[in-house]
Amino acid sequence: MDLISTLLLGVGLSMDAFAVSVTNGLIVRRLRFRFAAKMALCFGLAQAIMPFLGYTLGRGFAEYITAVDHFIAFGLLAFIGIKMIIESIKQNTEDECCQDEPDIRTLLIMAIATSIDALAAGVSLALAGTPNSIAIIPAAGLIGLVTASICLCGAYIGRLCGSRIKKGAEILGGFVLVAIGIKILIEHL
Repeated sequence: MDLISTLLLGVGLSMDAFAVSVTNGLIVRRLRFRFAAKMALCFGLAQAIMPFLGYTLGRGFAEYITAVDHFIAFGLLAFIGIKMIIESIKQNTEDECCQDEPDIRTLLIMAIATSIDALAAGVSLALAGTPNSIAIIPAAGLIGLVTASICLCGAYIGRLCGSRIKKGAEILGGFVLVAIGIKILIEHL
């Protein structure tokens, strides 16, 4: 796979992670660079590991992975999104409309849920006959780097939007996560 194709694949695969990063930028009380970088790293690593994992498992297990990947992604994103909506509705004052930074466990769940497509892409690369497993390593690394960069920008885009629509941002973020889950489910059914 050439460099341009890999970059375009990285951008395409990172769009769900970008949307979640924007959402996180919207809902956090105060966006710190440390959190934004940690989030970008989680999403980037997941997007780099999944194509490699998909490629590795792709030859023997393709039909099993593609049969359930969309259900897993939908379930994880819907759970997190509904949880955000419920927590936002429970909050009564305008000062409490935003929340603390999601913990590392929540970030990892979001990262895995948004990288299911990258797993499927890895399976596709294996089935397409990519010459050898060594070629997948730089491709997966580049996909992860593209995703991390896009997600870092997404967090700050969300922060800029969040300062304007602070009230209701968490509810909006929850609906975005659920919508991404539904989109993944519909695309695969």
